[in-house]
Formats: sequence, structure tokens, C-alpha cells
Amino acid sequence: MFCHLGAVRRFCLEKLLLQWILQARALSGAEAINALRPFYFAVHPDFFGQHPREREINENSLKRLNGYLENLQKPGFKSFKPTQLTFYVREREQNSSSVQESFSASGFRAVSFTLHTRDLLSTVLDILNSCSLSTEHVQSLNANVNSQSHREVKGTFYRPIKWDKTYYSFTGFQDPEEELEQAQKVETTLIWQRSWGIAHRCSQLHSLGRLAQQSPEVLRNAKGHTVVFTDCSGMSAAGHVMLGTMDVHHHWIKIFEKLPSYYKLQKKVLLLEDRISHLLGGIQITYIEELQPLLTLEEYYTILDAFCNRLLNSRLPFHPRSLRGLQMILESDRYAPSLHELGHFNIPTVCDPATLQWFIITKAQQARENLKRKEELTVMEKELISASTEKFYLKQLYKEPSISRAQMIDCCKRLLEESLPYLQGMHLCISHFYSVLQDGDLCIPWKWKR
Repeated sequence: MFCHLGAVRRFCLEKLLLQWILQARALSGAEAINALRPFYFAVHPDFFGQHPREREINENSLKRLNGYLENLQKPGFKSFKPTQLTFYVREREQNSSSVQESFSASGFRAVSFTLHTRDLLSTVLDILNSCSLSTEHVQSLNANVNSQSHREVKGTFYRPIKWDKTYYSFTGFQDPEEELEQAQKVETTLIWQRSWGIAHRCSQLHSLGRLAQQSPEVLRNAKGHTVVFTDCSGMSAAGHVMLGTMDVHHHWIKIFEKLPSYYKLQKKVLLLEDRISHLLGGIQITYIEELQPLLTLEEYYTILDAFCNRLLNSRLPFHPRSLRGLQMILESDRYAPSLHELGHFNIPTVCDPATLQWFIITKAQQARENLKRKEELTVMEKELISASTEKFYLKQLYKEPSISRAQMIDCCKRLLEESLPYLQGMHLCISHFYSVLQDGDLCIPWKWKR
């Protein structure tokens, strides 16, 4: 009898141990998508525009693959049927050692394989191995499966406050709820994080257009938002919807479906900024995409939350509204505060509170002068760009983000002294080097010479 009970206990322990091992090496749906990015890049239908047959085959195979992956994530789903798939894979270097892969003269190869695995990790590895793609990144990805949980949003910040409307009218602060309502009334805007060529942009717009035809109800959530084509998907710290250019349609759909859940987090971010501003004498907390690294909304919330808790613990004696009109940005990669030439403070998230107080108070007047100078330069820059565009009959005159207003002003002043009839009808970009972009835009350095 005791032997029988020992065998049962041992069997249960072995079963629990097996379940623990399987859970430890399991991938989430998001992790699986990230691991399959090289595969999606190699088979994405948008890269087969001149090959309609191969494009259609990849589209149909991707739909079946996505259905298979979704079924794997359903709890208790056990009825798996082997799924045979065929993809045309874009090839950079043809590998003659693969005898089962047929190459075409167009630079892609046909790959067929059958899926019969019952977990995401095995499925991802089978797909990558079948297409002769590297699997090294999957191991590191699998090792960090649980690390994403640490980046999730924390609980509510210390003493959340919902101010009465009279508070905002009296102090002049922005009402977070009104800001969100106004933002949602604005039409959707499309922008690109990088200076991709016109062909690349058309491909991305074509993908979004196809998505709008297939799932028009999902895109309604994007109304009032700025949609940014970039390297990853989600919502940015600035509240923009980020669409990863390497992601496929069903991943974009999930982002649009998730947008309503981001609104609560946006309100928390705005309330945190308002709380920090109140603790620091009315200084405005802002996020400048051109000058800061790209942050997700979750990452930005975590930074604000940690900084707010530091201020609450230190109880800095700032006079109410004494710093109103000034601006500051939080940076996690700095250790000493600084004042930017555009007038805003660069404050490290780990800055010592006493050092922070002394620096802001002593630099406040200079910051106000820099902000006034910034306004003057902005007006002057706009006038000179308009004058230069009109004089040379340019279609567009713009600058790279790394070019300052002062540099742009100096460049335009010297341009207006010249006679340059051959610029008529061109797109002129003020940069640091001479070059011609893929789309035909002419780039000249701001310190150009005759």
C-alpha cells in the first residue's frame, strides 16, 4: 500500500515538474511574434508586388499560419491538425547546399513544411529552421520571457488626485480629460520616424490600406491619433500609435484593438505630470520626441512614477507657481541636470533632490531668456524658410532634426543673397553633408560654400 502511495506521489511530482519545465520555456504570443520577425521580413507579401502568384501564396499561407498560432494560445485547445504551408522566401544569398529548396531568378525560393507542434516555442523553431533562418535570437528571447512583466505598468501612484474644474481655471494647468477629448476629435495623421524612400512609404501605406479594407471597424479606434511607422508596435510616450514596419497585419490589428485600454494609462501619465508640476512650483513636464529616445507609454509612466515618488519623499519647498512658464524633460541616461539652449531643463530621473532644487532656482532666469530667444528664432526661421521657398520657387524647403534653428537661419540668410535658378521645383533639405536622397531631394550642408 505504501509502495503504491509512493508511486502515486512520485508520479504527481514528475507531472508537476514536467508542467513547470514546459511553462518555463513557453513563449507568449507577443514573444513569438518578435521571434518570427526575420521570417515575416523574408515572406511579407508587400515585398512581392511584381510577383502576384507568389504574393497570393504567401498571403494565404500567412493567414493559415496566424490561425495556427492563435489556436496554440487558446487555453485547453487540443485538437491540432497537421498544417502544410508553402512560402516564397526572399533570399539575400542563394545557398546551393539546400537541395529541397528551389530558387527562382527573381531572388526568392520556395519552402514547404508541415506544422504539427503543440506549443509556440517549438512552432517558432520549426518555422525558422524550415526557412534556413537563424534561431540564435530565440534562445535569448526565451530566457527573457518574464522580463517583460517588470516593464508592465505599476499600480496607481501615490495619492492620486482628481482635481475640480475650478482648479485648472485658477492655476492655468491643463485638464487631462479635456486634453484627451480634444485629441480624440482630431483627424488621424500619418508620419514616419525615419527618412524612408517613397517606395518604402508606399509599401507601408498599401499595407495599412489593405488592413482598412479588411477590418475597417478596428481602425476607428485610431481616430484622433498620430500613427507613426517605426521599428516597433505599441503606443509611444507622446501618445502616438506606433506600427512596426516588420509586423504583419494581425499584429497591427491587435494594436488598434488595444488602443482603448491605453486611454486609462494616458490619463495616469497626464495626472502624474500635473502632480510633478505642482510639486516643482508649476514647471511644465514635457516629452520632446526629437530630443529624447523613443519611449513606449509604459516606459514613460514608469519613469514619471519613480521620479514623483522621489519628490514626495524629499518634500522640496518650491513656492507654488514660482516656476510657471518653464519646461523640463526627464532623462534616464543623465546624471547631472543641465539647461538646454532652447530653454528647457534636462533633469535626470536619479537627480538628488537638493541638487535639483538649487540648479532650477539658480538657472530659472536664464531658462526664461532662452525660451524667449527660442520664440524669436522660431518666428525668424519660419519667415526665412517662406522667403527662400518663394524666391527659388522650391516645392519644399526643410531641415534635418539635428539642424538647430540658428543654423537654419544662418543658412537661409546666405541663400537669399544668391541667384540659384536651377533650384526651381526642387525639394531642398538642409543637412550636414552634400547628398541626393532616393526620392530626388537635394541635401546641402547648412555651412555651404560657394
